[in-house]
Amino acid sequence: MTKIKFGTDGWRAIIADDYTLDNVKRVAEGTARWMKKQQESQAVVGYDTRFGGQLFAETTARVLGAYGIRVILAKGFVSTPMVSLGVAKTGSGLGVVITASHNPPSYNGYKLKSKLGGPMSPAQVAEVEDEVPEKCTLGQLPTLEEMETGRLLEYVNLEEMYLAHVREHFDLDAIRRANIPMAYDAMYGAGQEAMRKLFPNAVLLHCDYNPSFKGQAPEPIHRNLSVLSEYIKTHPEIQIGLANDGDADRIGMYDADGNFVDSHHILLLLLLYMRKYKKESGKVVVTFSVTEKMLELARQFGLESEVTQIGFKYIAEIMAKEDVIVGGEESGGLAVKGHIPERDGIWIGLMILEFMAKTGKTLKELIREVYSLVGPFAFDRDDLHLSEQKKQAIMKACQDNAYSAFGPYAIESVETIDGYKFIFGGGRWVMIRASGTEPVLRVYAQAPDAAEVRALLDAAHATLLS
Repeated sequence: MTKIKFGTDGWRAIIADDYTLDNVKRVAEGTARWMKKQQESQAVVGYDTRFGGQLFAETTARVLGAYGIRVILAKGFVSTPMVSLGVAKTGSGLGVVITASHNPPSYNGYKLKSKLGGPMSPAQVAEVEDEVPEKCTLGQLPTLEEMETGRLLEYVNLEEMYLAHVREHFDLDAIRRANIPMAYDAMYGAGQEAMRKLFPNAVLLHCDYNPSFKGQAPEPIHRNLSVLSEYIKTHPEIQIGLANDGDADRIGMYDADGNFVDSHHILLLLLLYMRKYKKESGKVVVTFSVTEKMLELARQFGLESEVTQIGFKYIAEIMAKEDVIVGGEESGGLAVKGHIPERDGIWIGLMILEFMAKTGKTLKELIREVYSLVGPFAFDRDDLHLSEQKKQAIMKACQDNAYSAFGPYAIESVETIDGYKFIFGGGRWVMIRASGTEPVLRVYAQAPDAAEVRALLDAAHATLLS
């Protein structure tokens, strides 16, 4: 049997290849063993809309039950934040989400959630990983009916628990009174029913159950959201577009012209709203691939800031110990003070809608307010599908400082917190990093405008692939 390795955010593998029922049993048994060592007796288990989610979640529950661990099992598919909130609300010791998040449809995965309602710390994940046996040691597993009879299983509507929490924390009446015409793309993911209930008048795209995701990786980035973008462009009444990934913990956004609003801009909007308008304080925490303009805005607002490795788990670890006002990563995982220490695509969408409703400003006007403070900029990312040999050769060249320029762009300095960020000056940079969840090389770029971002990426490709 292969060794199970957790990546940037959980264990992910191709269904029927490494992601099999036997391997899920192994990971669940490792989870159970870790819980017993921690003297934790209750877990929350949920699954998103991916193929086999219910089967893998129920199998996980049965393995935990074999170890005498009580399981709270979601009714139907749910988002990752719904499971995380469920852990915190029920006082459970751990949460398990059967999801591969934004990975291609052929994948499924297994995320671990801490008792605080966010990702487990890297140290805890490593402990669970060490407990995973080479082969599941259990024989006949208890049935779900036997677990219910023995009070080891309870079905809970985690989505309704989440919606009640939303209603307590947002001025939904103000958002509705503002009557902001919205289009929402669930990407066939787990946010579809919650958003349908919150905004019954919204235009809903890809809000039906389709485990194949129509062949499209459910990652809410512009190249995957052309239908949403085109709908907004051809329907001038729409003022904002929102999209979530497969397990609805990430967000993508569009303005009234159908222009993509990336995570960097959303993070800046969140910080502006939380600090200037809501008068909140706290630390700003972002991952290495996020624009440095977040640090600049934090300085302007007199707030401390910190840059972490890639992966929301590093942000969650800080949120568990310190007062964090805004935290986030380039890939759409964002969090704010006043919620669980978890990225949450639905929650962040509500924050921006409330910001618009409370100020009476459009999304474009709010972005202009951000630019008045930190200046305009653009960002994009390319994912290069390369052979493992070529990918490792590029990473070795980065490590050996083999690059002095990308085309006409001379490298002024290099930062290496997680990957390699090549600084060119004037707000221009290119970052190179091997993905922790997919077999790709990610190339990120920032520049004053979109045309130059494309020029930077093209220059980087020409150099890297030569």
